Amino acid sequence: MKLPEKTVERLSEYRRTLLSCIAKGKTHIYSHELAGIHNITAVQVRRDLMLIGYSSIKKKGYDTQELADVIGALIDHEKGLNVAVVGMGNMGRAITSYFNGKRPKLNIVAAFDVDPNKVNRVIAGVNCFHMKDLLEISKRYEISIAIITSPPDSATQVAEQLVSAGIKGILNFTTIPLNVPDTVYLEEFDMITSLEKVAYFVKTKDE
Repeated sequence: MKLPEKTVERLSEYRRTLLSCIAKGKTHIYSHELAGIHNITAVQVRRDLMLIGYSSIKKKGYDTQELADVIGALIDHEKGLNVAVVGMGNMGRAITSYFNGKRPKLNIVAAFDVDPNKVNRVIAGVNCFHMKDLLEISKRYEISIAIITSPPDSATQVAEQLVSAGIKGILNFTTIPLNVPDTVYLEEFDMITSLEKVAYFVKTKDE
């Protein structure tokens, strides 16, 4: 089943909420509760879940564990996927430290950099390798996804190297838009643009 990108985003957000509910001992949740948490309508929640073939017992709402499992089975790769971080500056370290252990089916297994002070060290819990060894390490660790946190002026070259190494998915945290082949899924996150978007809506509320 191939779902729309926005639906996948919302399903991931729902699962995060469901896991939080489970940790607090909450066994059921209603569509309007999920909707309120994520600032959307209950109709949207129900549409998303109907799209994946899931419905609730109306009197009790959605079973939190069951729904989390259903979403996980849909989103997660059956065998799990290995991830690499390219660029172990402050952002690369922060992302690696934050993400490791959050999802059992996604594991950051390696990092890459060109700084001799970072290469051949364990940083944020993962081994950091030189970029020249990207192809070899990617094959050895069966890496499918890469997160780019390198300096912007090297982002394009890094992306080309990743594509050549057989990486199938890239999350770009730099400010440089990238072009990759259709065989590679690219997600771009520009923090400056996101912050400016927030600032714009703050401004409009003040006017």
